[in-house]
This record gives sequence, structure tokens and C-alpha cells, in this order.
Amino acid sequence: MATGFVTAIKTNEIPVGGVTAIDVRGTRIAVARVGGEYYAFDDACTHEQCSLAEEGDVAGTTITCTCHGSEFDLRTGQVLAPPATVAVKVYPTRVEGDALQIEV
Repeated sequence: MATGFVTAIKTNEIPVGGVTAIDVRGTRIAVARVGGEYYAFDDACTHEQCSLAEEGDVAGTTITCTCHGSEFDLRTGQVLAPPATVAVKVYPTRVEGDALQIEV
């Protein structure tokens, strides 16, 4: 399947400072809304596959998986604190009108 931007969710459905999980083309993606920016990334923590939308705690541009304490940078997906050692995949986003589009 070719990649491209897909309208995924209305921006007002994503809580400010929070995370929502959605299905985009068969991939479960978490979307965070922080300081007027939107970040999309794989929902599963790379340590033990806990849902970052359900078990994640956002502080600034960092999400902490509360299952075991792994931390990731929302902008890059890079691991900031173990036990995870593998980054989460991030996806480009853009806003069109009142919709968030994610490139998958």
C-alpha cells in the first residue's frame, strides 16, 4: 500500500495534554496533543507492548509508559529512559481544517 496522508481524527477529539489511540489503515496509532502540536506514534511501548494511549503519561514532549517506566520523545520516538531500548515509530502529521491527518 502506498504511503500518504490519511484523515484520521478530528482535532477536538484529542484531549489537550492527552493521548488517544486510533486505527489508521490497520495500524494502532497513538496521537498526543501538546502545546498546540500533534504527535503520532505507534501505540505499543517497545519494552512490553503496553498501550501508550492507555498507560502513557505525557509531560511536555515526553511520554512515560507507566507499565515499567520507559520514556520516549514524542517528536522523534527515541528512548529517553529504559527499560525500553528501541524507539517507537513516529508518523508525520498535519492539520487540514478541523481534521488531523497522519502519513502512513
